[in-house]
Amino acid sequence: MNNLVHINNFSEKDIFESLLSQVEKLFDINEPIVSNLSNFTALINQSFDKINWVGFYFRKGDDLYLGPFQGKVACTKIHIGKGVCGKCAETLNTIIVEDVNKFPDHIFCDKNSKSEIVIPIISNERLFGVLDIDSYNYSSFNETDQFYFEKIIAILTHKLKDRKSTRLNSSHTDISRMPSSA
Repeated sequence: MNNLVHINNFSEKDIFESLLSQVEKLFDINEPIVSNLSNFTALINQSFDKINWVGFYFRKGDDLYLGPFQGKVACTKIHIGKGVCGKCAETLNTIIVEDVNKFPDHIFCDKNSKSEIVIPIISNERLFGVLDIDSYNYSSFNETDQFYFEKIIAILTHKLKDRKSTRLNSSHTDISRMPSSA
């Protein structure tokens, strides 16, 4: 963990480029998955001043359930198709919202959030969950954010698949214990 690069005074593109390599280093197969994902959200949160909330929602049946996150207290359950996270889960497409007040059916977990990006996490052609990122500023996210966050999620998905294939012993939280996508 001490090998992670500290990001200061970088352009947003430089931050994303640094994050790509840091995400690779962040996942330790010998540590519980919840620890890895918690540090992942902390890394994203501390890397960008524009972010006020970042976290995971994992699919279980027709709902998304809150996973590791950084930020204020959040909604714990979102029905697929409802709000930005639910719509992303339904369409399996990244959604960028410049003004959450104008998004139909938006769910306000933090009334001060103004914009949002939600990236689907897809494994084996099935929805595993979403990564939700909020900002207190309007129009905080754009195509550059989408491009890099989708790359980061691709790395994450690959790491999760690798982790699952190792069949960790019972003293660790295995990906198979995370909410199912069935």
